Amino acid sequence: MTLVGTKMISDGKTARQIFEELMANPARRKFGFGEKLAIINVDFQQAYTRTDLFPTAYETDPRQIEHANTISRLARACGMPVVWSRVGYMDNADDAGVWGTRTNTPDSLQNIKYGSDRHAFDPRCEIQPHDLQYTKRMPSAFFETPLASFLIWHRVDTVVVTGGSTSGCVRATAVDALSHGYRTIVPIETCADKHESYHFANLTDLQIKYADVEPVQVVIDWLEARA
Repeated sequence: MTLVGTKMISDGKTARQIFEELMANPARRKFGFGEKLAIINVDFQQAYTRTDLFPTAYETDPRQIEHANTISRLARACGMPVVWSRVGYMDNADDAGVWGTRTNTPDSLQNIKYGSDRHAFDPRCEIQPHDLQYTKRMPSAFFETPLASFLIWHRVDTVVVTGGSTSGCVRATAVDALSHGYRTIVPIETCADKHESYHFANLTDLQIKYADVEPVQVVIDWLEARA
């Protein structure tokens, strides 16, 4: 039998190596930028960013929040919206649903309570009064949140997704963004995860299927050209 498709490859390469090879030799046309973007900053809350306080926090690029602040500031200067999401639940965690059933420790997801230190945005985030802020319950920043109608109201055609984790809420948000018809950009330095394998494997998958994975400077240059 002639093999037309592909049998699963197992070549010993690391996720980082595969990602770097892909970025050096892109095989697909980019979605590109449209006319108006929104910055969607996913879950920059202390539970996930304060490695000095919480065991659930993680860091990939130490300038991650700085980069997110920079592109958010530039977007505002261009009259383009900025969004900040975070995760949190009721005291009894009933609104966490089945996602909150796998573990039940003080560090578990469903034990991020509204108004707690783990729920709080990282104070390094330069959140402004006119930015959209909300609490979500599930991985995607779109699921049962005001995001979709907010983007329609602002006539956005492109979303830039930052935050954490790359393999979790960033990925889920980027996939939903494409599913909603948006050109989707994921700036590399603005995303973080607990392990480089998860991080780079998901950046690879996003780049191949769902988004343009770009250096953050690409987003900066596009916004500065419109300031």
